[in-house]
Amino acid sequence: MSALSGKTIAVLATDGFEQVELDKPVDAMRKAGATVHIVAPEAGDIQGFEHHDKGRKVGVDRTLGDVSADDYDGLVLPGGVINPDALRLEEKAISFIGAFAKADKPIAAICHGPWTLIDAGIAKGHKLTSWPSLKTDLTNAGAEWVDETVVIDGKLVTSRNPDDLPAFCDGIIKVFGAA
Repeated sequence: MSALSGKTIAVLATDGFEQVELDKPVDAMRKAGATVHIVAPEAGDIQGFEHHDKGRKVGVDRTLGDVSADDYDGLVLPGGVINPDALRLEEKAISFIGAFAKADKPIAAICHGPWTLIDAGIAKGHKLTSWPSLKTDLTNAGAEWVDETVVIDGKLVTSRNPDDLPAFCDGIIKVFGAA
């Protein structure tokens, strides 16, 4: 039996996500036996980026209006600057993220993804990492920011950047598999 067999995981993203920060965790979770849904504010495709250049589009499986945290065993939040910044302005996205924390379900966020944890009221009191430019934002929100490859704090898994993806994916499998 695979580590994530029988688990259904949401990956919340919108236009501007960092391509590899969505693709690698999705591949790792599927290889570990999970069913993975790409969830976005709108139906259709969302545009990935490879740093500053357009990457490929990814099809949306479910929209925020059609899902609930009750439908999922965990949540992954890829980075990219544009993606989490746009999601922070989506009330349904912030409520969706917050519902995972309220239900004590695991959440993983990489790079700029932890920005959304601030708006969802989750950062305070947690040890987190992120892209370095979020250090002040996370600290001001009451988090303990550290510069580490992967940080696991209870059911929160965070990483800094694409170079951390192997450790991030391992953290997701470990924490989500135990939940």
